[in-house]
Amino acid sequence: MSDKLVVREGERIPRRPLPEFEEAGSFREAISRDGFFGTAVADKNQYGPLAMMFLLLIVAGITGIIIKLVASA
Repeated sequence: MSDKLVVREGERIPRRPLPEFEEAGSFREAISRDGFFGTAVADKNQYGPLAMMFLLLIVAGITGIIIKLVASA
């Protein structure tokens, strides 16, 4: 696969090459093999969107706790 951006007929935005992707048998296997951030941020397997949702929930929870602590002080 080349590193060049490809513009297909009828499209204006060039497509970038697909990243490396390896399927995992389960979410647990994906996390143990590629790590949580590798799965969520680098999207190394098909569980990237699910891991990103968990990451967003964790960040939102931490943010909520910080806001609650600051507001009560």
